[in-house]
Amino acid sequence: MHPYVLLGGAIVSELVGTTALKLSDGFSRPLPSLGVVVGYGVAFYLVSLTLEELPIGVVYGTWAALGIVGVAAIGVVVFDEPIDAVGIVGILLIVGGVYCVNVLSRMAAH
Repeated sequence: MHPYVLLGGAIVSELVGTTALKLSDGFSRPLPSLGVVVGYGVAFYLVSLTLEELPIGVVYGTWAALGIVGVAAIGVVVFDEPIDAVGIVGILLIVGGVYCVNVLSRMAAH
């Protein structure tokens, strides 16, 4: 399978795990707590497969950065958390950095 598809799956799994972490109420709710374990377990497994094809800096940087962007979006949309113009600029800079590393740079090339 294409490594970026695996990385995308890892990011989605991390977002599920992180959202479940918020919903778990300090691991006091069993179903969201299970979602944390499964979400992060799948995420780490998929990242490990991605690392077979892509450099660690590209994989971890992309995974972490897009996880931040995704969790921020979930916070705003699902949990009604505030965001301001400076926050939006910061998120756009993160996305720009991911684009630079994965598209413009030769870091992702073997």
